[in-house]
Amino acid sequence: MATAPRPRTTTRDPGDLARRLTAWLGTRLPGAEATGVTVPASNGMSSETLLFDIDHPRTPVRACALRLAADPAAYTVFPEYDMARQYRTLRLVAEHTDVPVPRTLWLEDDPGPLGAPFFVMARAEGRVPPDVMPYTYEGSWLYTATDAERERLEAATIGLLARLHDQVPVGEARFLTLPGEGDALRRHVTAQRAYYAWVIDGLARSPLIEAAFDRLEQLWPRDSGDPVLNWGDARIGNIVYDGFDPVAVLDWEMAALAPREVDLGWTIYLHRFFHDLTTGSGQRGLPGLLRRDRVEARYARLTGHTPRDMDFYTLYAALRHAIVMLRIAYRQAYFGEADVPGDPDALILHHDSLRAMVQGSYRY
Repeated sequence: MATAPRPRTTTRDPGDLARRLTAWLGTRLPGAEATGVTVPASNGMSSETLLFDIDHPRTPVRACALRLAADPAAYTVFPEYDMARQYRTLRLVAEHTDVPVPRTLWLEDDPGPLGAPFFVMARAEGRVPPDVMPYTYEGSWLYTATDAERERLEAATIGLLARLHDQVPVGEARFLTLPGEGDALRRHVTAQRAYYAWVIDGLARSPLIEAAFDRLEQLWPRDSGDPVLNWGDARIGNIVYDGFDPVAVLDWEMAALAPREVDLGWTIYLHRFFHDLTTGSGQRGLPGLLRRDRVEARYARLTGHTPRDMDFYTLYAALRHAIVMLRIAYRQAYFGEADVPGDPDALILHHDSLRAMVQGSYRY
């Protein structure tokens, strides 16, 4: 697959956004101005982030971040973006837990001001393990850290997952129940099947993804347990750290009620994804970080819940990630940034590891 070095992350004009943001801000704080508006280079390909400062003597917060729903005309990564749901989730977590999340300021449901709904929150200061180049590569701040420092980061990260799962009252999170029939796990997987069907609509199917869905059914847990609030995109690349301590947990668009192991599997596998890419390029990576056995043991000590059926949940994480990767690859092709090969499975960066997981030969 021939690709551009970095897929585009926005089709919007930053200058236009800055002008429109200042106009909107004046309706919330008369006389306020949005200054220093930037679109960070690390912006993802889903919801977009704007960073700006508020120039006003009575502003509740000066340094802000704005999460803007993706442009629906820009071949979006996901079929819908419910910004009110994300905003409500952040407020729920802030109210009921000590998990560090940004302070939420305003929600705007009207797409008129910026072209799509958005919300504004306080900007967290710190550093994030990078995706590009991955933090597992030589030279990243996490790679050059000591073993003790990485251990501190890992312990704090699994600790915040444990507290999130334990502290949020499920009754208060019912709005995150996914549609469909069956228990929370069945609904979660059904939603992923629907997402896959949307991704391939009119395009080539992925035999590997479909084989992974079949394998999931063979490994299906006998008892998935009671659901909890899942962060959804539970990985260290979505956490702002002060040194090696979390100060802000970001990106809640995939939050849902689901078994605890859905978050744990995602945390474990997404690190392995970056580690495997790194070792595939001939580097050492970070084999000691977020090892599956250590994550499971640490989580059990913190919560009293021993993770179960983790072969299922790590495969499920790799499968979910594959669907996202397939959509991103088709998006690159749409913008002329990539050529689509004859084998659609080649569009999935981790096709070798996903195939090994389907076959039961992957080793952590």
